[in-house]
Amino acid sequence: MRAVIQRVSWASVSIDGNLKSSTGQGLLVLLGLETMDTREDADWLCKKIIQLRIFSDDAGLMNRDIQEVGGEILVVSQFTLYASYKKGNRPSFIRAARPEQATPLYEYTILQLTELLGKPVATGTFGADMKVALVNDGPVTIIMDTQNKE
Repeated sequence: MRAVIQRVSWASVSIDGNLKSSTGQGLLVLLGLETMDTREDADWLCKKIIQLRIFSDDAGLMNRDIQEVGGEILVVSQFTLYASYKKGNRPSFIRAARPEQATPLYEYTILQLTELLGKPVATGTFGADMKVALVNDGPVTIIMDTQNKE
């Protein structure tokens, strides 16, 4: 699993011109799923996201996690995080999980984040053509990959 995690002042996702979800202060998580991904990968990633200390404390240092600031999370599926661009200029997405495999794992990840956060997580619609808007706060952007746990 790959996640691009952005600290945001607000974020939203629209489909066909209609607002699907929005959040205030918190995290926008762009989530890509690979054919090898498992629930164990989702568990590890969710725990890391919730415990990620990238929100400012009273001294202005990144010392607080999302729960400490009462933040929200918006998760948007993004298979293009597994683009392969080694040959030519047209990316291949062969490593991205097919919808029949990815959808249940995406939904499981949403449930895990909701449980760990203690409140509902906003989402896009898996497989839809979405328009994502955000104000990146900082900017702070973290990339995580469950195959490369740095």
